[in-house]
Amino acid sequence: MSKVILVTGASSGIGKSIATFLSKKGYKVFGTSRNPKNVENFSFEIIALDVLKMETIEKAVAYIIKKEGRLDVLINNAGMGITGPIEDTPTDEMRAVFNTNLFGAIDVMKAILPQMRAQKSGLILNVTSIAGYMGLPFRGLYSATKGALELVTEAVSMEVRSLGIKVVNVAPGDFATNIAAGRYHTPVYENSAYKENYQTNLNLMDAHVSGGMDPLEMAKTVYKIINTKNPKIHYKVGGFMEKFSIVLKRILPDKWYQEIVMNHYKL
Repeated sequence: MSKVILVTGASSGIGKSIATFLSKKGYKVFGTSRNPKNVENFSFEIIALDVLKMETIEKAVAYIIKKEGRLDVLINNAGMGITGPIEDTPTDEMRAVFNTNLFGAIDVMKAILPQMRAQKSGLILNVTSIAGYMGLPFRGLYSATKGALELVTEAVSMEVRSLGIKVVNVAPGDFATNIAAGRYHTPVYENSAYKENYQTNLNLMDAHVSGGMDPLEMAKTVYKIINTKNPKIHYKVGGFMEKFSIVLKRILPDKWYQEIVMNHYKL
């Protein structure tokens, strides 16, 4: 029996790449978008789901279960970016990105877990970020949301293991996607104490994304995890230096590591 898979945030970027790849591998894939009417010519079915609206999450999950009778894999990918100096970024925008990246992901898990418990099986993959392993200048809030989801993943994986459900996270580095278009950018204010450094870093972020890896690499990793009997809790997908930066953070004194990061970001 072909696995039934739900991929949130599948209308573009990493989510679209994962859903397309898995559908071509023969899985029954449902992708989600807040506005599915604007999405055309996909190899998988797109359904409406907004992670900020629990009623849309519950409706989407109920639709899949009614149509297929089961739901085997959740790929919790929907999210948003945010940039800006902590001092200059509106607190309401900070709350909004936590609501999407953390609480939205949690609500999708909560909607799906009852079905997986009934099946006594299931796999949840939370898409986090290598940025979630460290506080990055002018991306501190994004790092915080993804780091929080990493820890929630660890906790949930222990809570549901005896129920036959596996929970893992996959942390991508920089990928060539349109994430910058959907990111909240705190404006570069003329009178800001961070004006020059922030503008320099915005330029660096855009360059990193445009020169990033092919999202197909994420899709291949997800496919491998789905077909692994006993998957790990944490997976990282990115360039050597991105992954090595996590190792350095573990072994270097805090100040040394901070100097390396600041030098990288020209601070």
